[in-house]
Amino acid sequence: SAYYLCANRGKRSLAVDLADPQGQALVRDLAARSDVVIENFKVGGLARYGLDYDSLAATSPGIVYCSITGFGQDGPYASRPGYDVLIQAMGGLMSLTGQPDGSPGAEPMKTGVAVADLFTGVYASTAILAALRHRDRTGEGQYIDMALLDVQVSMLANQASNYLVGETVPRRAGNAHPNIVPYQVFATADGHMVLAVGNDGQFRRFCDVAGLAGYADDPAFATNTARVAHRGELVPVIAERLARGATAEWVSALQAAGVPCGPINTMDAVFADPQVRHRGMQVRVPHEAGGHVDLVRCPIRMSATPPRT
Repeated sequence: SAYYLCANRGKRSLAVDLADPQGQALVRDLAARSDVVIENFKVGGLARYGLDYDSLAATSPGIVYCSITGFGQDGPYASRPGYDVLIQAMGGLMSLTGQPDGSPGAEPMKTGVAVADLFTGVYASTAILAALRHRDRTGEGQYIDMALLDVQVSMLANQASNYLVGETVPRRAGNAHPNIVPYQVFATADGHMVLAVGNDGQFRRFCDVAGLAGYADDPAFATNTARVAHRGELVPVIAERLARGATAEWVSALQAAGVPCGPINTMDAVFADPQVRHRGMQVRVPHEAGGHVDLVRCPIRMSATPPRT
């Protein structure tokens, strides 16, 4: 399946019966010749087979062993299974995603891809690399406890900081940004676009292109702090102006003026985009069953050791 290819490309696989002593011996042999073991069994699930960290480290003290679970190795939820949508809900992301209360279609919303799963993989990779650096210096391996919920909470980023510092619970704001204005989706005459004004100079240039004379000099809108405070007055004015022109026209004019903006690409438009094509993000590779398959290229660019697909 396409999903299988996404998750398993580039891997060599084998099936092992962990309940069979021969299977357990095979895994122990593989671990003894490996730098890293990664597992995502339920808490304690591998101990009964003698394949937990303590068991493997007894004969391979340099092993880096990473366990990935929904809620971590300890705490009141440790025994629960964890799934991405559940973690997005419990970790606060869904409370921040979707249209504001009272708007059409307002409800908590998950993201379009499994970001809690994916970010946990990225964080686990970072932790493993750090542990390998430590092992290379000291010869000492270590155990890594990665939890989807921990990662999701850490991903709340500025929204978590807004709450912890200001003690105000953030609410869903649709496509608007809690700390920057204008930084959201706007409807155009033929669709939608994103406007991402990141500083006051960009706002002035936006006003020049959009024909909003005087707004950049008005104390109510001249600074981002003021625009955030007066977003209810400013956003409808911008929305009315952008609705007069087509997306491509606005994007062309605003980009020429150095104002960050862009279309909202569908998947076909993503892979037809000139920058995406230039960067080679779509690659064709041979499949062992015969023929070829198109995949997404690894985004990491390295001068000496580039990844191979």
